[in-house]
Amino acid sequence: MFDILVIGSINADLVFISDIRPKAGETVMGKDFKVLPGGKGANQAIAAARLGKKVGFIGCVGNDDNGKKLIENLRGNNVETQYIQIVDDVPTGVANIVVAEEDNSIIVIPGANYSISKDMIDKNMDILLNSKLILLQNEIPMEVIEHIIDLCFGKDIKVILNPAPAVKLKESIVNKIDYLTPNEHECKIAFGNPNTDGLLTKYPNKLIVTVGDKGVLYHDGNKKVNIPAFKVDVVDTTGAGDSFNGAFAVAIVEGNSLYESLLFANKAAAISVTKIGAQEGMPYLEDLKGL
Repeated sequence: MFDILVIGSINADLVFISDIRPKAGETVMGKDFKVLPGGKGANQAIAAARLGKKVGFIGCVGNDDNGKKLIENLRGNNVETQYIQIVDDVPTGVANIVVAEEDNSIIVIPGANYSISKDMIDKNMDILLNSKLILLQNEIPMEVIEHIIDLCFGKDIKVILNPAPAVKLKESIVNKIDYLTPNEHECKIAFGNPNTDGLLTKYPNKLIVTVGDKGVLYHDGNKKVNIPAFKVDVVDTTGAGDSFNGAFAVAIVEGNSLYESLLFANKAAAISVTKIGAQEGMPYLEDLKGL
């Protein structure tokens, strides 16, 4: 039914832009403020849709203006939204993002994103089991993520879990998915283990660790591989990981090798950081030709 089915979060991003990041107890004068569409799930869905794939979305928003605008934005980016549920008495999720010093800091309030339930997934079982690839993140309840992974295990459905925000993962869950895509910090938390090289060796061709401007690491079964990042002028790193994951999903669905898929994902992530805003920076296929 879908090339890629994203099950995840939908947020309104409140973006504060500043030259410096305030320390505890400090007030600084910022440069700009924007309200932008976000949420890791929505970001990754749009990243994949802009790269030409048929993308569906399962998630929740509140019965409020943010929710209505965010659904419309997904629809405007060619993401199928009919499986998004509008819930009463819970606000749409929001994220407070401070962009400063060529990096970002984020506080997420999940809101309606935590209204996604196992029952909601079961009602959409046909959609789930007829999609080529499922793309997940940790901004919805973990029990729902585990339920989805269990439903897909042993079937001809690829599953990518982007474990952000980071939580400790059960080894049984890691063993059932095809790809796990943390950054360095998330990897240490997910496994309770700071030895990244050892983890890469333990999970060859499955564990993919993004390392910022150093690119991405994985183990191919024989050796550790480092695919360097593309050099660009950084404007805003918000959404870089989401662009990476969306593009990675696209390349995997197209049948590319892991190396080729990660190279493609690195390119998309690089282009995404040259613009302000997570979804604003998601590239189209033609954008990748210039890098």
